[in-house]
Amino acid sequence: MVDIIERKRDGHALLEEEIRFFVNGYVSGEIPDYQASALAMAIYFRGMDAKETAILTDAMMHSGETIDLSSISGIKVDKHSTGGVGDKTSLVLGPLVSACGGKLAKMSGRGLGHTGGTLDKMESVPGMQIQRTREQFIEQVNDIGIAIIGQTASIDPADKKLYALRDVTATVESIPLIASSIMSKKLAAGSDAILLDVKFGSGAFMKTLEKAQELARAMVEIGNHLGRDTRAILTDMDQPLGLAVGNALEVKEAIATLQGKGPRDLVELAIHGGGIMLVQSKLVKTEEEGREKIAQAIKDGSGYRKLLALFKAQGGDISYLEHPEKLPSAKYVIPVKAEKQGYLRRIDSLVIGLGAMKLGAGRETMDDVIDMSAGVMLEKKVGDEVKKGDVLCYCHTNKEGVDEIVKEIHDAFILDAKPIKVAPIVHDYIH
Repeated sequence: MVDIIERKRDGHALLEEEIRFFVNGYVSGEIPDYQASALAMAIYFRGMDAKETAILTDAMMHSGETIDLSSISGIKVDKHSTGGVGDKTSLVLGPLVSACGGKLAKMSGRGLGHTGGTLDKMESVPGMQIQRTREQFIEQVNDIGIAIIGQTASIDPADKKLYALRDVTATVESIPLIASSIMSKKLAAGSDAILLDVKFGSGAFMKTLEKAQELARAMVEIGNHLGRDTRAILTDMDQPLGLAVGNALEVKEAIATLQGKGPRDLVELAIHGGGIMLVQSKLVKTEEEGREKIAQAIKDGSGYRKLLALFKAQGGDISYLEHPEKLPSAKYVIPVKAEKQGYLRRIDSLVIGLGAMKLGAGRETMDDVIDMSAGVMLEKKVGDEVKKGDVLCYCHTNKEGVDEIVKEIHDAFILDAKPIKVAPIVHDYIH
């Protein structure tokens, strides 16, 4: 192990047997944390080439159980978002792709930080079961074309150990280590094709488009190197996605979007991403044809009906989706008003996300209990004209004494004197 650390420290590419020796030894406990952290730091400074990163991903992916989805007919497609504020895309995109004939077999994680993950949002509907056996998972995808469940503990133990180590050794922000962490879990879950939604901006892990492009390219290379059709879209997280931030609020917005009443940016992202996923599923020849099919699935309600089928299949009480007013609602709904007029130039996503977490919508530690009703509901988006006294957003909470949090959320809205040109949500496409 010392030789391996030394080689990477001196800037050399590691050999396949060295990478596999490290991953296997670290998972088995033969290689101690202090040597693993030394190698992680060497990788942080020296990087890894595309071949090394693909081998590392493959070794991590095979460190535990991998899911065989070959008994599901057709091409299995998955999407992964690198996370952002108000990101309820899976609950919109999954049912739409499935309604157009796609097979979406998705394993999702829980949220840690400013908002809940997809699983947390789903659990705001009573009865919803996110833990399923492998047999139930496969049967459900064969039956209705979609399942979204929690990751099994036996998938990718190397990533769990390595991520925890990186978190406490200041080596999280390394492109090869981020890319292999994300892709090893996705590839172990067994899908044939993956669409990556890589976010950039204040509310995303990658703050700039350039860094997000670098990460996206690394992940697309890994997927394709390991024989999966992998593509990436680069999407803007300099303001929250859609209007809702918080679990039940986001489920309500996903329902509205599938009923044709969604916010512009979320609809645009769903149509764009869905068009690509239908090409990956070989159900259409061109992305344009795919986008038309996805738009039609919103228009004719088939995407919404697929959402109902998904929740019903996993034990959810679908009366909550048919009557979203039954979903949890907060005791206090506090309007946040503009103190001057202008045009909305930016909404600091990170501040909104952290504010929503403090109102109860996220967890700071894995043991925290999420308040499903808490969050922030935007009334204005970038480019909108704002008059003094206009409501910028509403804060939903069951907590008292939140004046300081409300003030922070108010200050996340940045105004300009001149009109603002609104950029499209998708900035780049890598395939």
